[in-house]
Amino acid sequence: MPDARPAVPPEFAQALHELGLAGRSVLTGEPLTGGVSSDIWRLDTSQGPVCAKRALARLRVAADWRAPIERNRYEARWMQVADAAVPGCAPRVLGQHPALGVLVMSWLPPDDHPLWKAQLRDGQADLATAQAVGRTLVRIHAHSAARPALAAQFDTDRIFFDIRLEPYLLATAARHPDLAPQLRALVAQTQSHPLALVHGDVSPKNILVGPQGPVLLDAECAWWGDPAFDLAFCLNHLLLKCLWQPPATAAFLACFAALAEAYLQGVDWEPCVALEQRAAALLPGLLLARVDGKSPVEYLTADAPREVVRRTARALLQQPVAQLHRVSAAWQREHPT
Repeated sequence: MPDARPAVPPEFAQALHELGLAGRSVLTGEPLTGGVSSDIWRLDTSQGPVCAKRALARLRVAADWRAPIERNRYEARWMQVADAAVPGCAPRVLGQHPALGVLVMSWLPPDDHPLWKAQLRDGQADLATAQAVGRTLVRIHAHSAARPALAAQFDTDRIFFDIRLEPYLLATAARHPDLAPQLRALVAQTQSHPLALVHGDVSPKNILVGPQGPVLLDAECAWWGDPAFDLAFCLNHLLLKCLWQPPATAAFLACFAALAEAYLQGVDWEPCVALEQRAAALLPGLLLARVDGKSPVEYLTADAPREVVRRTARALLQQPVAQLHRVSAAWQREHPT
């Protein structure tokens, strides 16, 4: 019977051959679903399966959202720094082809590495997982903050602006002109605290629950900047999941508290209260962005849950709070368990 599997894209085949990762056999594999910013494949080589990804210049979203493809190079660097900080918290980098924009990394079997988003979708809100994510994230931030020379390897201010600050905060400001001053102030705040290596997309869709702990994927937004962004970005998703799985709201809010506490206990590069204040101020801006920015979450399609997000976020942007538990409390008032 003829082989019905899709042909491996030539850029992937060329990159693996030139990196010395293809062996002598013809490459086979299959595309992986879920990515909006990259083509991602599992490729089968003579040495075993690998995962390869190639950044897209135009992201797969409804809005016209473009970003430089060289972000792939910085993703590889983030993974190497993260693995040095917390061994095993990122896939192992096998090679990166700068000209083709292809990153090759170790393959992590799905049976042993379930996706955290899938668990949350099913109402599984494990406090130990949330705590482990918080501890892992703060260890990466602390490791990098103690090594400021790393900043020279992540000169990605323009990329981070194009792929995070503009499509999230400034695009949302265009939809809510009365809140534009507050949202622009959050951009300025985030840009003015270059303290540590930021992942930029710490979302449950990019976190595998591995046997040895969380594994963080998709660091295409890697940036030397404000670590409060990563904390707020991840906590934002735990709030939004309450609208996806309302029966699990109390458990998701408990995960919010557990992740925040585990993270804040590890902050050693600046006063913890200062970082928490920035994260608490930023979180409602990111919350509003996930319904009115360029990258709305795919599971909030009805008007009612979107209005819950808007009411909560708008109120917190107009009257900011300084502690993350107060953000959670404001959310719960609009979406009681």
